[in-house]
Amino acid sequence: MASLDRVKVLVLGDSGVGKSSLVHLLCQNQVLGNPSWTVGCSVDVRVQDYKEGTPEEKTYYIELWDVGGSVGSASSVKSTRAVFYNSVNGIILVHDLTNKKSSQNLYRWSLEALNKDSSPTGVIVSNGDYDREQFAENPVPLLLIGTKFDQIPENKRNEVLTRTGFLSEDFNAEEINLDCTNPRYLAAGTSNAVKLSRFFDKVSTDSQTENITDTRTNIIIIIVNSAFTYMSYI
Repeated sequence: MASLDRVKVLVLGDSGVGKSSLVHLLCQNQVLGNPSWTVGCSVDVRVQDYKEGTPEEKTYYIELWDVGGSVGSASSVKSTRAVFYNSVNGIILVHDLTNKKSSQNLYRWSLEALNKDSSPTGVIVSNGDYDREQFAENPVPLLLIGTKFDQIPENKRNEVLTRTGFLSEDFNAEEINLDCTNPRYLAAGTSNAVKLSRFFDKVSTDSQTENITDTRTNIIIIIVNSAFTYMSYI
C-alpha cells in the first residue's frame, strides 16, 4: 500500500451544536439526514488537495475527529476523552449561534484539548472574562464555526455576528457561520469555502504529517463511511 499523508483535526463543542452534521457535510458534501448523539468519538475523512494544479500539488487525508460529551463531564469522562487529543494538527471549534453558552464553553473545550494534562476549571467567570495568555502561544491552528445561522432572526443577526467576531479575535481564528442542512454555505468560490480551504491547507503544511504503511499494526479505527475504507493508526 502506498504511503499516505494524513493530518488529524479535532471537532469540539457542546452536545447538540451540530458537530456530526458538520463533519458529514465537510466529508461527504451531503446533509446528514438523521443525526444522532456521538458516544466517544466518531471519525470521518476528507480528501484535501493542497496547491492543486501546481508542481507542489499534494493530497492529504484530513481525519475529522468528532468528540462527543459535554465540557461539564465528570473527571473520568474527561480522562477518557484525553486519548483523542494526542497528535493533533488542528482544531475546529463548533458552537450554536442561537445558544450563547455553547459559545462561551469553547474556551473550556479548547483548553481541555490543548492542555490535556491539566484541568480547565475556572476559565469562564461570571462576566465572561478568561485568561487570554493561555491562548497566546498556541501553535495549533484553530477554526471557529457557528451553526444554525438560518435560525437567527434578521433583527438579531448583527448582534450575534458582533459577538462571534469577538470570539474569533480571542482565538485568533477565522470564523464561518452556516446552516448544516444547506450545502450552499460551503459552495465552491464562496468566502466560507475559501476560509475552509485555507484552514485545511494550514494544518496540512504546518504539521508534521505521518507516513502510513501497511507494516504498522496499531489500528484503532477503521472508517468505512466514505467512498473507500480508511485505516487510522496511533
